[in-house]
Amino acid sequence: MRAEARPRDEPLVEARGVGVRLGGQSILHRIDLAVHPGEVVSLIGPNGAGKTTLIRALLGLLPPAEGSVRRKPGLVVGYLPQRVAVDPILPLTVRRLLSLPRPVPEREASRALDETGAAYLMDRSVHALSGGEMQRVLLARALLRGPHLLVLDEPVQNVDVTGQLEMYGLISRIRGERGCGILMVSHDLHVVMASTDRVVCLNRHICCHGRPEDVSAHPEYLALFGPQAARNLAVYTHAHDHRHGPEGEVVPLRPNGPAREPTGVEDRPQPPRGHHGLHGHHHGGGGH
Repeated sequence: MRAEARPRDEPLVEARGVGVRLGGQSILHRIDLAVHPGEVVSLIGPNGAGKTTLIRALLGLLPPAEGSVRRKPGLVVGYLPQRVAVDPILPLTVRRLLSLPRPVPEREASRALDETGAAYLMDRSVHALSGGEMQRVLLARALLRGPHLLVLDEPVQNVDVTGQLEMYGLISRIRGERGCGILMVSHDLHVVMASTDRVVCLNRHICCHGRPEDVSAHPEYLALFGPQAARNLAVYTHAHDHRHGPEGEVVPLRPNGPAREPTGVEDRPQPPRGHHGLHGHHHGGGGH
């Protein structure tokens, strides 16, 4: 099925009818997905749903068994992997990590670390970093290439709740300042809800997609994550109520007063609502 947005923009990357087989088993089936400039798309699903496999196929690291993947000509991708293996006996500073596999000018490294709030870590050993610090450093490393598309595989893994909120706020700011597209992978809709435009729920096929508040009520989502997840999200949504302005911008609502117009600091543009409708998976004659 198709999960797409804002057709007026040329997609940065687009999968059409993609299927992936590994070891003779079907891992992904008939995936249609597009990521456009300036939008944040979150790919969620349980463990084993094929999220990382789909990322690898989109990046050209894994050939699809069926369908096709199209990347915009000249596309530059910044990739934050799910994990980075560092030899514990290897003396490696953040400065050195940023210069791998090719040297990076000091000014560029400093600018990238400053953008992710990690400038103070330049000379720190990577072995001394907390989970949140390591993710900020890896995000800075991904930004060094000046990417059109950021692909973030579980960007808040091993990060505490406060750090998760800070990281997603940082990701939203980067999108706003750079105008790049962002594809995030997560297994938890709750933590990505405030910082994503569109959610794609994957379980080897696309179960449903749309705005996060709509996906959270979809039967396919409830079947995967259970009603408790939806109840948690209902509380979260209530605490972050807003409306959309005429251009699709988010306008937060005051509890006892008129809507507050966007200031451009805490509010960020959203794609027009007309392109965010919820879509479920339709079973065609071919099945899964």
